Amino acid sequence: MFIYAVDGSSIGLLVGMIVAIVIALGAGVALAIFLIRDKKAKKGAEDILKEARIKADHLVKGAQLDAKQAAFEIRQEAEADARNRRAEVAAEEQKLSLRQTAFENRETALLEKEKTLDDKKARLEESIESYKRRTAELDAKIDDILKELEKVAGMSTSEAHDEIMARVESKMSMEIAAYIKNAEDEARDTAQAKAIDLLSLACQRYAQDVTTERTVSVVALPSDEMKGRIIGREGRNIRVLEQELGVDLVIDDTPEAITVSCFDPIRREIARRTLEYLVKDGRIQPGRIEEVAAKCKKEVEESSFKYGEEACFKLGLPRINRELVTYIGRLHYRTSYGQNGLTHSMEVAYLTGIMAGELGLDVNLARRAGLLHDIGKSVDFEQEGSHVELGAQLAKKFGENDVVINSIQSHHGDTEARYVIAHLVAAADALSAARPGARSETLETYVKRIELLETLAKGFDGVSQAYAMQSGREVRVMVIPEKVSDAEAVLIAQQLREKIEQEVTYPGQIKVSVIREYRAVETAK
Repeated sequence: MFIYAVDGSSIGLLVGMIVAIVIALGAGVALAIFLIRDKKAKKGAEDILKEARIKADHLVKGAQLDAKQAAFEIRQEAEADARNRRAEVAAEEQKLSLRQTAFENRETALLEKEKTLDDKKARLEESIESYKRRTAELDAKIDDILKELEKVAGMSTSEAHDEIMARVESKMSMEIAAYIKNAEDEARDTAQAKAIDLLSLACQRYAQDVTTERTVSVVALPSDEMKGRIIGREGRNIRVLEQELGVDLVIDDTPEAITVSCFDPIRREIARRTLEYLVKDGRIQPGRIEEVAAKCKKEVEESSFKYGEEACFKLGLPRINRELVTYIGRLHYRTSYGQNGLTHSMEVAYLTGIMAGELGLDVNLARRAGLLHDIGKSVDFEQEGSHVELGAQLAKKFGENDVVINSIQSHHGDTEARYVIAHLVAAADALSAARPGARSETLETYVKRIELLETLAKGFDGVSQAYAMQSGREVRVMVIPEKVSDAEAVLIAQQLREKIEQEVTYPGQIKVSVIREYRAVETAK
């Protein structure tokens, strides 16, 4: 071992050399490590690339196989589709061929049929021409024969025609009359008993008190002095009364009474109440008259609704329009031949309901139709038209049932009755009017009707005498038996009934009786 002596600078140089050598060694090691890693990385990369190439080759080959398989399948499907299409086309071609053949056959048949029809047409035209020629020849021969017959008979064709028609008409009229008589007898045998039972039952079951109310047109005064107060100074009060009430006040020599004259029963009732109130109050002046008249008008409207409501309640009719109820109540102030309008309507409602119940019909609807059948009379003095037309308009306005409307329109025969209830209303109306004492009329009207009935009856050929019996409710006609047969008597009764219905105005019903009596009388000596 050698020991060198060195100084401080040498030591520093040596340390630097050692550091350099260490650094160089570290760099070499790092380089070596890097080279080694790079080599490994390249090798790994080559392996990865090689493996990827192998996989890619496999994928390409698989894709090529799949593509070939898919192309094969597509080709198979296309070939199968082409085969199917060819088969369908062949089938369609076969169908078209068959259809074309059928068309050709049909065309051939049509041509043959057309030819046949042409032949038939030609033959028919020839036959028609032949028929025309023969007809012309026959007409000529008939004319010649008729001329010969006219010469032989001494009568023209028109005269012979009239003679034959007259004989046929005479013979047929007898047969028609006999047929009508037999039909009426048969209908009467089957229906009369049932009708009598039904109507008698309805009349027996109708239990309401029957009263006849007349409209009061005379106002009683406590003294004749009150007439002057009603007239007023220079007639001022009476002018205001007539203008405000719409009535005529007749002040004559009748002691302690004033007559109220007006066609409108509502106005007449308002005037009556106003005058009675003023007479009782004693203060009669224009301002007071207007006040009292307005008050009485309101009272009459309220009482009209009250009367209508009471009538609906007694009949058990719900759901009637309030305004229509007021119109029903106004019938209380209306009269027909002296019969109170509301009382008559309630009678008809009760009778119609009873008959409807016996026949199994709607009783409430029947009563409603009976109550409203004369509703037009509550406005016929205010509006133009018959009470039948006005009543039908009111019923339509307030939405009443078609049965009710038809009952209103047909209860006097103006329109055909389409419902059974409408027939019942007409029958009940006749029953209420025909009740003894229900209606009254003036002597002049009564005499005129009696004379008209007898005149109509005497206007028929073969009638010897005619008498109006039972206050004009029956006409008895005596015929000459040598001129009128039994069948002709039936015709006279029917024709007289139609004339009475068309030309005579009358309440209730009129019975027509034609009497034919033949007596053979001989005296033994």
